[in-house]
Amino acid sequence: MPDLSFIALALIALYGTAIFCIYRILLSYRTAQGAIAWIVGLLGFPYLTVPLFVLFGRNRFSGYVRARRLGDQALDHLLSEFENQTTTVPHPGHEHFSDELQVLSNLAKQPFTSGNRCTLLKDGVATFEALFDAMEDAREYILMEFYIIRSGRVGERIEAILKRKLAQGVRVYFLYDDIGSAWLPKGYLKKLSKAGAHVASFGDGDIRRRRLQINFRNHRKILVCDGVVGFVGGINLSDEYLGTARDQGPWRDTHCRIVGPAAIGLQLAWLEDWHWANNETPPLNWAPEPAPSGDQEVVILPTGPADTYESCTLFFLNCINNARQRIWIASPYFVPDIQIINALQLAALRGVDVRILIPEKSDHALIRLAAYSYLVQASRAGINIYQYQPGFMHQKVVLVDDRYAAISTANLDNRSMRLNFEITALVTAQAFVQDVASMLEDDIRACRLITERDYRNRPLWFRLSCRAVRLAAPLL
Repeated sequence: MPDLSFIALALIALYGTAIFCIYRILLSYRTAQGAIAWIVGLLGFPYLTVPLFVLFGRNRFSGYVRARRLGDQALDHLLSEFENQTTTVPHPGHEHFSDELQVLSNLAKQPFTSGNRCTLLKDGVATFEALFDAMEDAREYILMEFYIIRSGRVGERIEAILKRKLAQGVRVYFLYDDIGSAWLPKGYLKKLSKAGAHVASFGDGDIRRRRLQINFRNHRKILVCDGVVGFVGGINLSDEYLGTARDQGPWRDTHCRIVGPAAIGLQLAWLEDWHWANNETPPLNWAPEPAPSGDQEVVILPTGPADTYESCTLFFLNCINNARQRIWIASPYFVPDIQIINALQLAALRGVDVRILIPEKSDHALIRLAAYSYLVQASRAGINIYQYQPGFMHQKVVLVDDRYAAISTANLDNRSMRLNFEITALVTAQAFVQDVASMLEDDIRACRLITERDYRNRPLWFRLSCRAVRLAAPLL
């Protein structure tokens, strides 16, 4: 017969830990629904919820905040130099929307810059070839930061290029996320380090806590070469983008190549992450030069849980609330919080063409179920939700009227809004905006419009599953 005193002590310890977790939640929660979900779980099912809270529960990346403060002097000096360059645009674009864009510049803590040339890369093959070419052309350094890096065909090609450039005297800084790249062989990293690359993983600075905390992923995908050319978007360094994925079909994604001063903006975001991960500030080029025939205005918007504000949420709200004719958003994961869904409804009700592009085939079954639960609210307000048919759509793109477009790493879900480090390039140039509009029009032609009927006609068990999963939306 079990020792009753031992069971009593175990229960006291369990509920004591649950109460401590609730104390932490009450001190630091950002949304009431998320806090309530955790508290109900901790009180009702502590044996299940306490371990989950240890893994997922923190909503503030305090270690990064401390590192940012310690590094502020050096980083602020570099930002000040960047802001004082002649390529800085104090009030971008036309007067009737300069305040709207200035908000985004304030959120980014970076200026708009002119003299850029941006190229839209519409699939993995085009993106990888552009990445490889930029690395081959590097003369001083290569800065890499990707959420997922795998050692397949793409990974082997990158390894070969990096080793060759290292032999030529080019410095390589290789930053990866330790959860996203969990399947990356240690041998791959050791070979790069042995060849002379500086390699670091992104996570909580205390390795013991890192193993017990899988929130706060660095979801950014950045490449910068010599401070002159940079890349940002949704594409990871993985073979899925070559059309080899079997379960979801071909992966549809979008990246952006930037030549000009905005590459320095990407470099600043990379440096802050590198300083956190490796506690060093390597010498880099901080003198941006306009691109040949470059006339585009761009701002780089890094967002994450170390920010003073919920900067990613505010970015989406600013775009949605200021749209006049259309707001089109492509995202593989559509699990918006109440602020975002309300803003989308208001936009549709005031006559804005609101379109949300999501994949029909998803790599996360729960998120796919949660997305269906929004169909009733969306359809009744006039929000059009399209499901991409040919394969898995992984792109993160925002189009606002004919005025600006954003290529991002951020999804339309709670994880991107509050828990992940993300980055966005926002471009106001009409030629680039039209390219994005044409790309999304092509994508929409490959989509199926889904409505409230697609939800209502499903079996009861499916609808109940959707509603049940949506209760956990703040935690997905």
